[in-house]
Amino acid sequence: MASSIFSRLKIPHVFILLSGVILVVSILTYVIPSGRYERSEITVGQLTRTIMVPGTYERIPKHISPESVILGEEVEGMATPVSLVGLITAIPRGLESVADIVFLIFICGGVIAIINRTGTITAIIQALIRRFKNSGPALTIVLLIAGAIAGSTIGMGEELIPLVPIFLLVSQQLGYDRVFGFVLVFLGADMGFSAATTNPFTVQIAQGIAEVPLGSGLPFRIIFLVVIVTTAIIYVLRYGRRIKRDPSSAMVPFEEGRIGTGKVESVRLRPVHIWIILQTVLIFAVTLYLMQIRGWWLNEMSGGFLLIGVVAIILSRLPLSEAVAAFIKGMEEMVVAALVVGFARGIQVVLIDGQILDTVIYFAANVLRNTSSIVAAEGMLVFQSILNFFIPSGSGQAAVTMPLMAPLSDILGISRQTAVFAFTCGDGFSNSIVPTGGVLMGMLALSKIPYEKWLKFMMPLFLILMGWSAVFLAIAVMINY
Repeated sequence: MASSIFSRLKIPHVFILLSGVILVVSILTYVIPSGRYERSEITVGQLTRTIMVPGTYERIPKHISPESVILGEEVEGMATPVSLVGLITAIPRGLESVADIVFLIFICGGVIAIINRTGTITAIIQALIRRFKNSGPALTIVLLIAGAIAGSTIGMGEELIPLVPIFLLVSQQLGYDRVFGFVLVFLGADMGFSAATTNPFTVQIAQGIAEVPLGSGLPFRIIFLVVIVTTAIIYVLRYGRRIKRDPSSAMVPFEEGRIGTGKVESVRLRPVHIWIILQTVLIFAVTLYLMQIRGWWLNEMSGGFLLIGVVAIILSRLPLSEAVAAFIKGMEEMVVAALVVGFARGIQVVLIDGQILDTVIYFAANVLRNTSSIVAAEGMLVFQSILNFFIPSGSGQAAVTMPLMAPLSDILGISRQTAVFAFTCGDGFSNSIVPTGGVLMGMLALSKIPYEKWLKFMMPLFLILMGWSAVFLAIAVMINY
C-alpha cells in the first residue's frame, strides 16, 4: 500500500519547487503587511551578528505603482512589493549572497572524491570486514560507529553507494538478510549525518546562516551522537539476533534475489591510507580550532578542505590528471546541492525586498508566544522533518529555513544554537524514511529491498530517534544551549 501511494505521488524537481515558492512569496509581498523589527549587534566570541529586538515590530505602508510593479521603485518610509525585475533576479542575487557556502559545497565534494579515488575509504572498510568477518555483532558495532563518525564529521553519504554489494555479501556470509546488509552501509552514516558534529553540508551551513560560530556547541552534539549511535546499534543487534534464532523472520532473505553481478575491487589497507586519514583529521581539527580563536569563516574552511585534498594527492602520489578528474567529478555530484542553496536564498531575497520577512516572524512568534519555549523548539523539529519530504537536501533545507528560524528563535527566547540543532535532527533522521531522498531510494534499489519492507524495519527506530531528539531539544532549551 505504501509503495503504491508513493509511486503515484509526483514531487517536482527541487529547482521547480523552489522557483514556485519564490513566485508565490513574491505575490504575497502584495498581500502580507510589510513591517520591521529594530536590530542590534552582539558579539559572540570572534563573531558579530545582527539580531532582532523583541517588542519593536512596526507596520510599514506599501507603495504600489505601475513602475514599481515592473521595475521596482524605492520610496522613503514605505515598502515596495517585489517587482517583475526583482522576481527574475531573485535567484541570481540569492546565489551571489551565498557564494561562500556554494563554493564550500563544491570544494568539499571535490576533496572527498579525491580521498575516495586514493582508495582510502574502501581500504579501511574492507580491512574492518576482514578483521571481524567471524564476529557478526562486533563487525556490526565497528561498522556502524565508523559510518556514524564519517557521517557526523564530513557528511559522508553518497560516497558509500558503490560499497553496497560488499556489505550485502558480508551480510549473507554472516547469515543475515538483505536489510541487515543495507543497514551496515547506510544506517551508521545516516545516524552520524543526523547527529551532526562538524558536518559541512548541514550543521556548518546552518550555523553560518544563523551567524553562530562554526564548530561551536560540540560537547552537547557529541553526547547526542553517542546516545543516537548506541540506540541504533542495540536496535540492529536485536534484529540480527532474531534472524539467527529464526531465519524465517528475515524481512528480505537473500533467496528472493541475487546480490548482483557487479564486481567490487579489493583494496588492501596500506600505510598511505592511514596517513591520509590522519592528515584529514588533523587539518580539519586545526581549521575548526582556528575558527574559534581567530574568527575564521567559510572561506577559511574551504581553504582547509583544499589543503586536505592537496596533501592527499601528495601522500598517495595520485597522478594529477586522475586527481583533477576525481575533483571535477566530485564537484559535479554537488551541483544540485550547491545550487539549491542559491535558489533557496532567493526566497529570503524576495521576503526582504517586500519587507515581509519580519512580519512572518512576528506572526509566527505570536502563535508560539503562548506556548513554552520547549514546545516551540519541538515545533521546529516537526516542521523541519516534514519539510525534508519536499526538500531532501540538507544544505538546501538549511538555506530555506534558517533565515526564518534564527531570528524567530531570538524573538522566542530560544538560542540560535538550539534552532540549528532542531534543523539537523529534523532534516537528518527523516532522511531514513522519506521516499524523495535520492540516496536512500538509490541504495534500496541496489540492495533489492522494497521500500515498504524498509519502512517496516526503520519506522520503529525512527520514532525512537525522534523521541531522543525531542528530549535533547528540551534539555537544550533548559540549559540555554
